[in-house]
Amino acid sequence: MRQIDHFIVGGAGRAARKGAIFDPNNGGVQAEVALGDAAVLDKAVAAAKAAQPAWAAVNPQRRARVMFEYKRLVEANMDELAALLSSEHGKVIADAKGDIQRGLEVVEFCCGIPHVLKGEYTIGAGPGIDVWSMRQPIGIGVGITPFNFPAMIPLWMGAVATSVGNAFILKPSERDPSVPVRLAELMLEAGMPEGIFQVVHGDKEMVDAILDHPDIGAVSFVGSSDIAHYVYERGVRAGKRVQAMGGAKNHGIVMPDADLDQVVSDLTGAAFGSAGERCMALPVVVPVGEDTAERLRDKLVPAIEALRVGVSTDAEAHYGPVVTAAHKQKVEGWIAKCAEEGAELVVDGRSFSLQGHEDGFFVGPTLFDHVTPDMESYREEIFGPVLQIVRAPDFETALELPSKHQYGNGVAIFTRNGHAAREFAARVNVGMVGINVPIPVPVAYHSFGGWKRSAFGDTNQHGMEGVKFWTKVKTVTARWPDGSPDGGNAFVIPTMG
Repeated sequence: MRQIDHFIVGGAGRAARKGAIFDPNNGGVQAEVALGDAAVLDKAVAAAKAAQPAWAAVNPQRRARVMFEYKRLVEANMDELAALLSSEHGKVIADAKGDIQRGLEVVEFCCGIPHVLKGEYTIGAGPGIDVWSMRQPIGIGVGITPFNFPAMIPLWMGAVATSVGNAFILKPSERDPSVPVRLAELMLEAGMPEGIFQVVHGDKEMVDAILDHPDIGAVSFVGSSDIAHYVYERGVRAGKRVQAMGGAKNHGIVMPDADLDQVVSDLTGAAFGSAGERCMALPVVVPVGEDTAERLRDKLVPAIEALRVGVSTDAEAHYGPVVTAAHKQKVEGWIAKCAEEGAELVVDGRSFSLQGHEDGFFVGPTLFDHVTPDMESYREEIFGPVLQIVRAPDFETALELPSKHQYGNGVAIFTRNGHAAREFAARVNVGMVGINVPIPVPVAYHSFGGWKRSAFGDTNQHGMEGVKFWTKVKTVTARWPDGSPDGGNAFVIPTMG
């Protein structure tokens, strides 16, 4: 059986504990991953600590050249990476390639890292005094990443963290860890020094070791909100800089003037793509007005029933299995819960079975109507191929739903009315907004981050926010005296007047 080990300098030795890696398409165990502990982390941190000062001293354009070569290598190995990702996660190959490509866009941003690290300079801030600032790396950073994007999110974190001069240790999900290890191998091949990009595997024991380690300066996390809150509190208490991205319950507001054919096309992709296992999925649709709701439902049902669910290698499949049997059970539990709460189950995906893959972790597309805000299944994240219709009588009610929800990751509005779109974008209490864009993940040179229980910490992922998170500012005030005495003002706080 294939064994997945830590990617650290000198190796980690024999693993005392191991975790199973499943094939979501057939339910079988395809590999084992080493589950590390504090001793494994200590080895990785020691290697990072030894390597980081020399890497930080490398000038930014040379670090950028590593990013250029890394981008080339990942692109050259795209097919291999996508097949590996798909085999462990279950998302179809085309979606796996999208996962990798969105991560590569951040690598591409990091190819321009010399420009964003320039700092600021003021000549003559006072008599003979100049002031300048510089961004310096924090030292050793860690990324703790989720199962649903095993390429994109490690690339978001690792590319920015290393290109600004840090050593970076990745702790990926133990459910699909092979692609993160392969990405680290390619980083080394691209010219990254040993010890600058390492990978450790593990569960809560490893996470706690990371949060408590005194030599780790910053931790970036993406996962569920409860764990994000835990990571943030424990990490900050240990004196670390922490950004922790949590769950989501994104809404799509459909105005009466929206192009419903386009909306249905967008909704089926955003709600059911990757089996709904995206924090930027669109699991709630809010038609404004009963006429809009009825027309939308009439178009949605046949579109959902026409979706093809297949194995991850099926080029014709719209989406594949969910990641584990436990997650399949959880999603189907939420479907049962929503029905028990009184919502109308229009399309039930629980009975779906794929011939020849009966033991795979498949859930068919599911649609509920007449869901209400008091239902637990509406308040919580389902993270599966389930779309809920919550009807709103008017614009103000529709605006209120995502604004008052505990999560505030993303939201979309579908309309031809520029005033309505502008008003919605300005007033909605959510971090990322799409206008006729169902999955509003920002481009790499902007930043990604939600509000409320979708994010803990003060900075977002990638773009300049990412650069700020992985660096600290040092400001220098310099004076070159001309030899004249200062008139006894040495005991007075200096001013620039």
